Amino acid sequence: MTQGEKIIKINIEEEMKTAYIDYSMSVIVARALPDVRDGLKPVHRRVLYGMNELGVFSNRAYKKSARIVGEVLGKYHPHGDSSVYEAMVRMAQDWAMRYPLVEGQGNFGSIDGDSPAAMRYTEARLKKIAEEALADLEKNTVSFKPNFDDTLEEPTVLPAKIPMLLVNGASGIAVGMATNMAPHNLSEIVDATIAYIDNNEITVEELMAFVKAPDFPTGGIIYGYQGVRDAFEKGRGKVILRSKTEIEVTDSGRDKIIITEIPYMVNKAEMIKKIADLINEKKIEGISYINDESDRTGMRIVIILKKDAVANVVLNNLYKHTQLQSSFPINNIALVDGRPRLLNLKQLIKYFVRHRHEVILRRTQFELDQAEKRAHILEGLLKALDHLDEVISIIRGSKTPDEALNTLVDKLQFSEIQARAIIDMRLRSLTGLEREKLQNEYNELMELIARLRAILADPILQMQVIKDELAEVKDKYGDARKTEIVLNAEEFNPEDFYADEDVVITISHLGYVKRTPLTEYRTQSRGGVGSKGSTTRDADFIEHIYVTSMHNMMLFFTEKGRCYWLKVYDIPEGTKASKGRAIQNVLNIEPDDKVKAYMNVKRLTDKEYIENNFIVLCTKKGIIKKTQLEAYSRPRANGVNAITIKDGDQLLEACLTNGSNEILIASREGKAIRFNEQKIRAIGRTGAGVKAIAMSDTDEVVGMICVENQELENVLVVSEHGYGKKSLLDEYRITNRGGKGVRTMNITDKTGELIAIKSVTDQNDLMIINKSGLTIRLAICDIRVTGRATQGVKLINLRNNDSIASVASVPKSDDKDDEIEESASNIEIITDVQE
Repeated sequence: MTQGEKIIKINIEEEMKTAYIDYSMSVIVARALPDVRDGLKPVHRRVLYGMNELGVFSNRAYKKSARIVGEVLGKYHPHGDSSVYEAMVRMAQDWAMRYPLVEGQGNFGSIDGDSPAAMRYTEARLKKIAEEALADLEKNTVSFKPNFDDTLEEPTVLPAKIPMLLVNGASGIAVGMATNMAPHNLSEIVDATIAYIDNNEITVEELMAFVKAPDFPTGGIIYGYQGVRDAFEKGRGKVILRSKTEIEVTDSGRDKIIITEIPYMVNKAEMIKKIADLINEKKIEGISYINDESDRTGMRIVIILKKDAVANVVLNNLYKHTQLQSSFPINNIALVDGRPRLLNLKQLIKYFVRHRHEVILRRTQFELDQAEKRAHILEGLLKALDHLDEVISIIRGSKTPDEALNTLVDKLQFSEIQARAIIDMRLRSLTGLEREKLQNEYNELMELIARLRAILADPILQMQVIKDELAEVKDKYGDARKTEIVLNAEEFNPEDFYADEDVVITISHLGYVKRTPLTEYRTQSRGGVGSKGSTTRDADFIEHIYVTSMHNMMLFFTEKGRCYWLKVYDIPEGTKASKGRAIQNVLNIEPDDKVKAYMNVKRLTDKEYIENNFIVLCTKKGIIKKTQLEAYSRPRANGVNAITIKDGDQLLEACLTNGSNEILIASREGKAIRFNEQKIRAIGRTGAGVKAIAMSDTDEVVGMICVENQELENVLVVSEHGYGKKSLLDEYRITNRGGKGVRTMNITDKTGELIAIKSVTDQNDLMIINKSGLTIRLAICDIRVTGRATQGVKLINLRNNDSIASVASVPKSDDKDDEIEESASNIEIITDVQE
C-alpha cells in the first residue's frame, strides 16, 4: 500500500446489493422499458432525435444509415452500433411496427427473417408520422438533460402528439421484469382518448367500445376475446392469434388451404419449413404439396391436400402443431415517473393525456412569451414612428450607438430592448406601407396573446386543444383495422348475428352442401321444365333438398348410422347456382360415408321437450328404430352412433315425432305400409331396430313419413319418370308392423319405379330436382287428390332420358315465375286401376 492510501472495509453483501440494484435500475430506466408518455425506449428516442437534428425529414433526401447511426452513437447513445442500427431498422419494418416511424430505402430485411443490408448500403429518413412525435420540440415542451459526456443535451421525452405506446406497442427484457405491449389501431385509440378527456370517470369496459382489440401489422385473426379483456382491464393477458386462411378447390377437385396473413412476429420461412418437416415426419397427414407464392402484392401460402383429406381436420392440426396459431402474451409494464408500473388501458390513456396536457401548457407559455416579446418590440417601433423626427435627431446627434440607445431610454422612455430595435431599424421601415405592416402584425399578435392567455387560464380550452390535435392526427394517419376478431363459442351467442330466416339446405350426390335463402327459388306451374339450379361437377347431381331456419340445430344422419350436430348458420352459404362446400369440410364424417337424412330441433336444453319427443330411423332394408330425443341432446364434434347398420344396409330416413304419429313406409316397387308409432318400442341409441315392412330381395325402401295431423296431411308419392299423385291418409289401412303393405302407386314402365313418399298439405309447395340439375317448384294444391292405386299425373317434363333425383316439400310461396316454358295444360290424368 502506497503512502497516503488507506483500505476501507465494507460488507461485500451490502456492496453487491447496492451495485446490483444500481445496475438493474439502469437497465430498467435507461434501456429496456418504454416511457409511458412517448412510448419510446431511450435508443428509439435518441434515433428519432438524432435524425431530427440531422434534418432527415420526410420531405428531404435520404441519408446513409451509417451517417445516422454515427450521429446517434457519437452524441447520445454510447453503445454498440448494431443496437442503434437494429432499432432504426425495426422502426422501418411495416410487419414489425403498426405505424413505422422511419422510411427506409434499400434492404431492410423481410418477414422471412432475412437480415437487413449493412448500414453502409441502406438509407433512411423520418416518416411524416414520426415528425408528429417530434413536433414542437423547440418550444420548451419537454425537459432536456446532458448527454453521456455533458457536451450536449438530449430530450428526456418527446412531445408525442400520438399515443405511440398504444399504437405501436413495445417489448423489452429488463432485470426481474419484462414488457410486451401490443400495437393498436390509431383511429380507435384516438377515439378512446377523446372519450376519456370528455369523461375522466369512464370505465375500461366503456373504453373497450372504442378500442376493440389489439391491431397487429401482419393482420391475422384474434381468436377468443378473454385474453384481450384481461389485458385491457388488468394489464396482463394472452391473446391467441391465428393465420387468415381460405379453403379453395383445385381444378382436379382437391381442397387447398390458402394462407394470406400470419400471426404477429412469426417468421414465415421458418413456419413453412416447420410444416414441411411435420409432413415428412408424418406428424401431419393429408398434405401433398406446400408452396410460398407470396409476392409484392401480398402473402399467399398454398397448401394442397390429398384427395381424401378433410380440410378442417388438416387446418386444426396445423393450428395445433405450427405457428399458424400462436399466442401473444401482453404485459403492459412501462415507466411512470421513472418507476416501472403495470398499467391497464385506462391508465395508459390517462398518463398520455397528462403528458400532452403538460406539453400544451409549456408550449402555450413559450408561444405567449415569444409573442409578448415581439409585441413589446413592435410597440417601441410604432412609438418611434410616431416620434420619428425626434428619434432621428437623437440618433444623428449621438457619437456612438450606445449613446443613442441611452438617450432614447432616458428621454423617450423606451426600454433597452425597444431602443436597440429602433437603432437596428432599416430606413425602409419609415414608409407608410411598412408602418401598416407593423400595425397589422401588432394587432394579430395581440389577438394571439389574448387567445394564449385564455388557454392558460382555462383547463377546458387546454383539453380542447388536445382533442383537436388528436382529431387532426386521426384524419391524417387513421386507417382501418388489419386484425379481425373472432369470438369463440363460450364468449358470445352466434344466433345474435343471424336473422331467423327460412333457408334451403341442398346436398349433392357427391357430398357438396350449402344453404340458400328460400326466396331464391321461384314457383312454376305443373308441367314446366324448370329453372337452372346448382352447378355441380361432372357426374354429380343434387340428391337432397331440405328446408329449415337459420337458428335451428341440424341433426345429420349418415348412411352408416352416425349422427352429427350443426347449427344452420354454420353451413356455408351459396347461391342457387353455386356448387357448395364438400360436406366433409363442414362435418367430421368419414370419407366413404355420406348424409342421408336430417332433422332440425331448437330446444335440446329443454328437459320436458327432449324426454317427450323421439327420433324414428328407417333403413333401406326395412328396419325401423325409435329412440328418445334425450339421447341426442349432448352434441359431440365427431358425432355418435344412431343405429347399428348391418352389412348391405344403410340408413335412409329420420323423423322427429311426439310418440303417437302415424308412420308410412314405401318401397321402390310401389308398396306402402301404415302403422302407429306406438307399435315400436323406444330403445337405446346404439340398438339395431326391428323390421318395419316385408319386402322381396330385389325391393328396397324409398322413404318414410311420420304423419301427426291426419286430417290436414296428405300422402304424396313420386316416381322416377316424373309422375306423382296425392292421396288421403285414410286410403292406407292400418296394419301391424312387419307386414307387406298395400299398393301406393300403379308402377309401370311409363311411370318408372317409386322414388319418394312425402307428407304434404295444401300450404306446401313441391320442389323437384332432377339429375341434370334442373329444378321446378309447384304448388301442392294444384295436384288433385286421387286414389291410392292410381298412376298419378305428370309433374315435370323430362328430357334426354333424364330422371328425378330428389323431391322436397317446402313452405308455400306467392312468388310466381313468369317464364313458363311449357303450358300447365300438358297434364295427363291416368284412370284408377283397381288393386
